[in-house]
Amino acid sequence: MSFLTTVKHRIQIQIIDYLVFHEVARFAELRPKGVDTNLCTYHLGKLVSKGIIDKQINGYSLTLAGMAFAENRKSVVMNGSLHSKITVFFLMQNSEGDVLLERRTEQPFMNCWTLPFGEIDSKDESVLDAGRREFKKKFSTETAGIVHAGICYIRVKNEQGVQLTTLAHVFRHNSDNILQTDTLSWARPHKLDQYRLAPGTEPVIARGFFNDPFFFEEFDEAWPASGMNS
Repeated sequence: MSFLTTVKHRIQIQIIDYLVFHEVARFAELRPKGVDTNLCTYHLGKLVSKGIIDKQINGYSLTLAGMAFAENRKSVVMNGSLHSKITVFFLMQNSEGDVLLERRTEQPFMNCWTLPFGEIDSKDESVLDAGRREFKKKFSTETAGIVHAGICYIRVKNEQGVQLTTLAHVFRHNSDNILQTDTLSWARPHKLDQYRLAPGTEPVIARGFFNDPFFFEEFDEAWPASGMNS
């Protein structure tokens, strides 16, 4: 099921856009400037009833369907079907065998940890060029040594079915020169369960460790995942 064609009102879209950059928000924060309280309550209720937004004790947040809408609404096709997002993932390891994780700072899966990632641009002459460009942009260093290791197709589901899909080109690289920040963390592979991981992160890492010359895998992930750690 896709909710991409069911949210058209500007107030509802403004509410969703705010939650793209806020994991949880209270009513006062969600109410667009100049919008009457009763009118905002009405449209917020509509989003909750559609399953786009979830009402919690501490505020409101996007459901998986809401994340899908936010991720895809700029690229909806005529029949309202989902577009697969095409990305590059970097499977980075240091000399200790740690894996580099990146914390997402917006939806989907805000504040979850994933492999460092970037998007392929239509102007890139090849997938390898896209990987090199995003690597240099993200780490401000030269791209010598990155290897296109494989492709993973990740489908994220809830009880209504597939809501988000990602086709990820995985690049492998080893480095001891990348420092930890508030959005980058070196993690021990056997301690990944201490992180709140975005869908697909753990299986992609596990598959990459086989060190095949090249691989292709498909993964189905449920969201919300059970037993997540913050």
